[in-house]
Amino acid sequence: MFIRIQDLELRKIEFEEEFQPGAIDFGDEVRQVGPLHTHGRAELVREHHGGREVVNDIRFVGKFSGRLEVICARCLETVPRDIGRSFDLLYRPLSGQKGSDEVSISEAETEIGFYSGEGMELEDALREQVLLAVPIKTLCRPDCKGLCPHCGKNLNEDSCQCHETSSDARWNALKDLKDRLQ
Repeated sequence: MFIRIQDLELRKIEFEEEFQPGAIDFGDEVRQVGPLHTHGRAELVREHHGGREVVNDIRFVGKFSGRLEVICARCLETVPRDIGRSFDLLYRPLSGQKGSDEVSISEAETEIGFYSGEGMELEDALREQVLLAVPIKTLCRPDCKGLCPHCGKNLNEDSCQCHETSSDARWNALKDLKDRLQ
């Protein structure tokens, strides 16, 4: 859903959308497995920057909810995850930024996103919020054993004999010392 500045100049835009899996690209590590519901409003916020300069910001306020599958950080199995979050986002036109590529910003400005052109896609704001709602490290269960570093077997499903037969040659000197002390 494209939100145009021209439309926001006339009125706030209420939205209630349902995005099916595949409609929004979340990357390789997150997969949408059910509909993603969102509702809220988009409105125009006019900022006066001295004189006659006016910057048209887009503000999104709403909520989303849905179901995803993410990858376990230890065993690489898929983990179902229900997500949901409220959001209140502000997007400023990219053309409104003056000066060099490197500028200092205040702490409040770290919460501002940017758009270019005549408006922006709701899907872009939603993608960002969904990815922020996904935990950085997801485990399939708290006691996940992960994968064997030698053969790659999932240690939650079956044990392997790799750790018993292979040893790191760098520890041989200490092993010899231990044997002599016994």
